[in-house]
Amino acid sequence: MTKIAIAGIGGVGGYFGGMLAKHFEDSKEVEIYFIARGENEKAIQKNGLRVETTKGNFVAYPKLTTSKPEEIGVVDYLICCTKSYDLEKSMNQLKPCIGKQTVILPLHNGVDSSEKIKAMFPGIEVWLGCVYIVAQLSEPGLVKETGSIATFYFDSENGTSNKLDRAETLFKEAGVNAILPDDIKQTIWKKFLFISPMATLTSYLDVKFGDILSNEEHKRLLGLLLNEIKAVADAKGINFPDDILEKTFATILALPKDITTSMHRDFQKGKTTEIESLTGYVVKQGKLFNVPTPTYEMMYEDLKTRNS
Repeated sequence: MTKIAIAGIGGVGGYFGGMLAKHFEDSKEVEIYFIARGENEKAIQKNGLRVETTKGNFVAYPKLTTSKPEEIGVVDYLICCTKSYDLEKSMNQLKPCIGKQTVILPLHNGVDSSEKIKAMFPGIEVWLGCVYIVAQLSEPGLVKETGSIATFYFDSENGTSNKLDRAETLFKEAGVNAILPDDIKQTIWKKFLFISPMATLTSYLDVKFGDILSNEEHKRLLGLLLNEIKAVADAKGINFPDDILEKTFATILALPKDITTSMHRDFQKGKTTEIESLTGYVVKQGKLFNVPTPTYEMMYEDLKTRNS
């Protein structure tokens, strides 16, 4: 029996976890568990997880939905989709699910989650992963995916090959667009090159994607952020193709104009945000590698005052 637990049933965890739970609902070989809290936990326990996607809608019924990891026990794969600001707290809460054979796969918006988790759980296999998706938990028990770009990248430089192959097989069987890239670190940084400037700028300006792309001054600020984060990545030895900034901008242009980032939504709702992992990280790495990041610094300082 292969046990997979998804921690954090929001847009990311709800979509990919929902795909897995739907496909393996009656499986005798694979069990899918959701770790959720509050009203979301109650709604899924009562009615299953409703998932609305660009390819159709469905209801997923995992083996168990709970806020108590000890009710699940040790799993083979633990997919972490909680917010990065909750990392240390959530990983400590997830200890009952982690044994010697467990693989931990964090799917956070930042680029340093795996390093932090490895430090917390020495000897446990921790992979690298990231997703491209436009999805959100629109109400308890309901996830909506709208962007038609749902893609799941994962790999490990030192991972157990049969575990990687098994995970890829299971994801693909469930209809997930799962990819083992040639360079997972570069893949994660490609996403970070996109999400960090957009999260920072949408939050700073309090606007959606379309409002940035239709305003020349806003586009100028986006260009400054892109160049600053690229310079930090270069200093860290990330091997990007020469046209990476053009491709990143093309990705932004192709997305729906009426969407925004999860960090911006959190600012709007007065919630705790991922400012440290998405904005502050670039500023701090810039200082570490002596790379100027004046636009990032200005927005980081401003956003910190709103996040307090």
